[in-house]
Amino acid sequence: MDLVTARDIDAGQASDAGYATVKELVADLRGDEKTPLYRIRFHRVDEPDPRDELAAQSELTNQELAALTAQLRRIDNSGSHGPWTGAVLTQIADHPATVSTDLAGTLGWDRQDFKLHVRRLKQLGLTISLDVGYRLSPRGEAYLQHIHSDSSH
Repeated sequence: MDLVTARDIDAGQASDAGYATVKELVADLRGDEKTPLYRIRFHRVDEPDPRDELAAQSELTNQELAALTAQLRRIDNSGSHGPWTGAVLTQIADHPATVSTDLAGTLGWDRQDFKLHVRRLKQLGLTISLDVGYRLSPRGEAYLQHIHSDSSH
């Protein structure tokens, strides 16, 4: 993403954006001329999403479990909700494909805050977003099983 001016746009870029000319592209821009103009470039990524590869891991070594536990502990300690990661993972495990508003409500959180927190778990490969709600990934299931078995000892 680059901050540009209309003068920075060339004919090739206008064509890539689906316009016949630079003038046509500039005429289609909306808003005040003084508003910053950004050029965003996209490219195809042919590799699998690293989060998907991480999420697919259903067997975790003791070292991986310890590292994940330490990561989640740091996340728990850095937020205002206290130790929330285990509670959110358990909610998702107990209520897969449940609308986020309902899951958030059971924890006394607002929906947007809940979704932001779940995204942090997704980055670690622990959850999978569904059309409605979430489910634990194989990695998330393995981790939740680990913490439940640890707490029963």
